Amino acid sequence: MAGFKMRRLGLMMEPESGNALEVEGVLNPAAVRGPDGQLYLFPRLVARGNYSRIGIARVRFNDAGDPVGVERLGIVLEPAVDYERRPDSGGGCEDPRITFVEPIQRYVMTYTALSPAGPRIALALSEDLFHWQRLGPVTFSPYKDIEFDGVDNKDASVFPIAIPDPSGQPAMAILHRPLFPGTRPEETVRQPASRVVDLHRESIWISYCPLDKDPSKPYHLRHFKLHSRLVSPVAPWERLKIGGGTPPILTRHGWLIIYHGVHELAEPSSAAHKLCYSAGVLVLSQEHPRVIRYRSPQPVLTPDLPQERQGTVANVVFPTGIDRRDDLGTPDRFDVYYGMADSRIGVARLDVPDSLPPGALVDPKRAEGAVQFDFQSQSESRHGDPITIKEGSSST
Repeated sequence: MAGFKMRRLGLMMEPESGNALEVEGVLNPAAVRGPDGQLYLFPRLVARGNYSRIGIARVRFNDAGDPVGVERLGIVLEPAVDYERRPDSGGGCEDPRITFVEPIQRYVMTYTALSPAGPRIALALSEDLFHWQRLGPVTFSPYKDIEFDGVDNKDASVFPIAIPDPSGQPAMAILHRPLFPGTRPEETVRQPASRVVDLHRESIWISYCPLDKDPSKPYHLRHFKLHSRLVSPVAPWERLKIGGGTPPILTRHGWLIIYHGVHELAEPSSAAHKLCYSAGVLVLSQEHPRVIRYRSPQPVLTPDLPQERQGTVANVVFPTGIDRRDDLGTPDRFDVYYGMADSRIGVARLDVPDSLPPGALVDPKRAEGAVQFDFQSQSESRHGDPITIKEGSSST
């Protein structure tokens, strides 16, 4: 049975010669269709000192309908308020995702604001993609003994329609991955292959904001009250970290998300830990997105090209934008825009199969606290075999 297939289409953007705003990289773009039906990219543009702005570019297509390049149109967000700027003159607006949210009839941008306290999720709204209203940093109510506020957080995206929250009420739902202390890949790489995974602190979460308030006063949209743990690292290719990628987009099988996982490259001759960022497929139930319908056992995209293996951060493919090709009459085709080694932007074509393939990963949905994973034994199992988990100690 055929599975999810991804084929590279080419390089979309790289730093423009002589452009000081892009001297350290062009990467991790949002992708969204505008009111005019055109496709726009919103790349992160990195100036010297890792100072990031969010640009806008119109995508150009060839006669076959494949994306082949862009027309740069300017800047839509640059550090301008306190939660985007640091005392050392640094800061940044980074790694946007954009979704048109139907209940509020606005484009919602989630982006990383590099604040004095560290990276935080921030929101902005637009009607036309060129003019944006900042809503400010996202806040989260606690979950049991877990405090999300005050914790680094990145790679967030929202659903395009109202999603029922755990109480059944319509809500705007956001996917996010808090970076609790000790859960960065540079920290988890020091742990053995058989290690305890803290399910609450190493997972992608789905959180909810009620949609029953006055839409003309949108500032409530940055406050999220209810939470559910969604997915945790279970496969060898994501053993060091799992995180968000493209915003949820509807397919024949449910909500499709291309997410990222991190593992260590095996180089016995080197004492240094070299990390590798790959991309996998996640499919959630259309009616109840907390239910996982499919999760790929192996990555669908790994850093293989020289532009993906060499750059500001080596060995990285990082999906952030996705476009369903309804314009070509091919709703099972999705173009995925991704960062290449934190330096450039590539695009690949993903074709969705007629039916979901067997052999999906098993996530410990019912488990609480921590779970012992033997990633080494999993890496030796047959392709497509389900994950085995052992109950571990309670969460700290």
